[in-house]
Amino acid sequence: MRFPALAAAILAVAAVPATALAHPKLLSATPAANSAVAKPTSIALTFSEDLVAPLSGIDLVMTGMPGMANHQPMPIKGITAKAKGKTMTVALPRPLPTGTYQLTWHAVAADQHRIEGSYSFTVR
Repeated sequence: MRFPALAAAILAVAAVPATALAHPKLLSATPAANSAVAKPTSIALTFSEDLVAPLSGIDLVMTGMPGMANHQPMPIKGITAKAKGKTMTVALPRPLPTGTYQLTWHAVAADQHRIEGSYSFTVR
């Protein structure tokens, strides 16, 4: 008698679309992770799923500056990430100065699960 109930439960789980269980994944980034770029004026991250704009964002911190050995991390203020569809972008108020940066992002898609990640890049 338990077998039909178990079989029904397994079929119900198998019938759930895979996309409903998936989380967004970062597919590409500009500037890319571990890259060296010339004074970017924008940042763009592309994900595998449409994002919930108010729940997704980017933080940017300058972690190193040429000629300053003991440079303290400096958060880049005044940037706002905008998400539309699968892409999150930041228009920087001015080109980033030479140095190293840590970009931290968080993204929420329709499944309402927050994922996050970070990577570094260098401005030359």
